[in-house]
Amino acid sequence: MKRIVYLFSRYFHDIIIAVEAILANKMKSMLTALGIMFGVAAVISMLAIGKGAQQEVLEQIKLVGVNNIIVSPSELALGSPDAGSNGSGSVRRFSPGLTLQDAEAIQEAIPTVGKVSPVISLNYHAVLEGRSYPVGLEGVSSNYFELLNVNLAAGSIFNVEQSDGGLPVCVIGDNIRNRFFSTEDPIGKYIKAGDTWLKVIGLIERRDFTASASDEMGISSTDNKIFVPVKTMLLRFKDRARINPEVLESVARGGDGGVSVDESVVTATHQLDKIIIQVEETEYLSVTADIVKRMLLRRHSDIYDFEVTVPELLLKQQQKTNDIFNIVLGAIASISLVVGGIGIMNIMLASVWERIREIGTRQAIGASRKDIIVQFLAESTLISVTGGMIGIVIGVIMARLINVMADIQTVVSLFSVLVAFGVSATVGIVFGYIPAKRAANQDPVESLRH
Repeated sequence: MKRIVYLFSRYFHDIIIAVEAILANKMKSMLTALGIMFGVAAVISMLAIGKGAQQEVLEQIKLVGVNNIIVSPSELALGSPDAGSNGSGSVRRFSPGLTLQDAEAIQEAIPTVGKVSPVISLNYHAVLEGRSYPVGLEGVSSNYFELLNVNLAAGSIFNVEQSDGGLPVCVIGDNIRNRFFSTEDPIGKYIKAGDTWLKVIGLIERRDFTASASDEMGISSTDNKIFVPVKTMLLRFKDRARINPEVLESVARGGDGGVSVDESVVTATHQLDKIIIQVEETEYLSVTADIVKRMLLRRHSDIYDFEVTVPELLLKQQQKTNDIFNIVLGAIASISLVVGGIGIMNIMLASVWERIREIGTRQAIGASRKDIIVQFLAESTLISVTGGMIGIVIGVIMARLINVMADIQTVVSLFSVLVAFGVSATVGIVFGYIPAKRAANQDPVESLRH
């Protein structure tokens, strides 16, 4: 501590002289700091974009659930036809599409699977007291809410009796509550969807939603939805698995009855819009996805009328890509700091030659080389740190503007601010040392002759 006090008192006067020199040349000092200001601002704004992208990926992982696999219908992709039935070279095959039985088979047969929820999505109008409002009606199992981290603000989810019996109960999103039950508690009240009256047993809490997650991962906000048990959907609303008897008869007769004989596959409309599967351990995600694919191929007569995706792996790959992109952006932004440091060094070198008589005078009256080094090093460091502090303010403002004007999520972290401040101070010391050293090495006699 005594050593620190001694050094401070010993060189305090040199720092005061550096401050006076900066104040005496305000315009030059400000121009010198410009490179640091914009370099720090660029680094902070780029790190804010990177942090925002990381936060967005984490939010998307939360939305799609941890360790989840999603099976969804796809455009029909025909497999190779089986050989030789009645000399025709192919046999007609039938796929029922995604069904409730598929979800049940996955739950029962695959040991690495934890919980499964089928999903059926339909568009309806909710009606109450003469008011009509378009909503998304979704048939799900009680596991759905845990799989996608959907929390309730009030009430409860479906119990076993309600799920197995297909009872007319529902859980509503926040927008539905605001639309129909803004002045009362919705739990226990009734709301009409289509021709069916549903009893509200639960209310989902409002959650922030990233629109890009819907586009890339096939998920959407819960705020404008009504959730019913999947069997309630099939029994009381619509079951798309009911196949036209004429089609089945045509298949049985080998193409008679108005269906073209050259068709190799006949499919029904998918009963389910999605099957959400939770894997118990992360390391089994890829293996389980492959097993699910093989099982469904067997159940669907080797017809690829479904897609198996692992959102978490896709999102982690996206995060890795974002990280690489952010490193590149940060490196490009850091170039501004290097350029700013070079600018400080050039200005300080010029300042040494402009103030060579001042240096000689100080040396003549007893200033040591260390005093001269401290004076010029303090000057360059103060300019750099001041520029860095102003750059931090500009960077925060830029990050906010990017968020508002470009609709890109940005997060300014304390870490990025501390890094920017530390880098600006380091730049001032590193690039200020050479001019300070040159000033200290001046011959006092030669300096006084100028």
